[in-house]
Amino acid sequence: MSPQETQAPQSKDPNPHQSSPVKFKTAATAIAILAVILAFYAPLRTAITRQISRPSSHLTATTPFKRTMTTTNTNGTTSPLKITKRPWNARGHADHGWLYTFHTFSFASYYDPQYEDFGPLRVINEDRVERGTGFGTHSHAEFLIWSYIVQGELEHKDSMGNLEKLRRGEVQFTSAGTGIRHSEYCRNREEDVHFLQIWAKPSVRGLKPSYKTRKYTDEMKEDRLLRVMESVGRHSGKDEETEPIPMHADLSMSASILSPGKKVEHELVAEGKRNVYLHVVMSGRTQPKTGGARIKIGQEELGEGDGAFVRGAVGPGKIEVESIGDKPAEFLLFDMGQ
Repeated sequence: MSPQETQAPQSKDPNPHQSSPVKFKTAATAIAILAVILAFYAPLRTAITRQISRPSSHLTATTPFKRTMTTTNTNGTTSPLKITKRPWNARGHADHGWLYTFHTFSFASYYDPQYEDFGPLRVINEDRVERGTGFGTHSHAEFLIWSYIVQGELEHKDSMGNLEKLRRGEVQFTSAGTGIRHSEYCRNREEDVHFLQIWAKPSVRGLKPSYKTRKYTDEMKEDRLLRVMESVGRHSGKDEETEPIPMHADLSMSASILSPGKKVEHELVAEGKRNVYLHVVMSGRTQPKTGGARIKIGQEELGEGDGAFVRGAVGPGKIEVESIGDKPAEFLLFDMGQ
């Protein structure tokens, strides 16, 4: 059920009384003089136009903000990158009581044609499910779906016979393939669950459904980028606990918990043109007004809940991320084909 929209109150004129004729004539004369000055004095006209068109420091829900930077390729050349920030409060949002969620891409009742997908990446939902509630049994097919647990406990049950409780650091992956049914509940009566639900489009259709869970501890992610998900074409083939989870898509996902003042470098996972997306995990239901976790890529700063589309990367090459907040920043980095 979609949340009800509320109508914004209409603004009221702070001075409802009419101006006197003298004041009106004075204002009209001033406007006429300004028009003449602007018509003949180009520098002043340009300055005023720039001031009017300059973006506000408070981004609205529909305002993309773009910066450019370069990334260093391993052969010593540089490639121009275009970075578009996705502010935390510009995402789709719903509060159903039992579910408090933000959608990076169009999902459920939220639709924006600018944000339907990014390469194979289709869904990043930052969900908080109230204790004792959850998603009832429902169907999926032909999607790669995984849950990244931030806090609390999530029960997963599916038609393949899997039943387990997932906690912080665990990643549960399902390749829905020809079709599965599953449910996700917060059975814990003491604590809500906070997790990221992520979907990608597979490069191969008609796969046999499969399931995998792995745990990646905080220590494994501290001040480094840990590969959590990897394309089968780049995967080592080893089925070990420290290995990333393989999937059928040209997509890699790494996770980091980066201390303030620290930097990490991401090496693009394949040659040629690549897209990159970053998402900073939230610690609360809203982004802190001051402080909190923050990262920097190029000249763009991202706070909790913010994301960034990075276009124009060319592999082999590297992209640097720096933690600039006053607490460790947990973030995800996606590297994908176009």
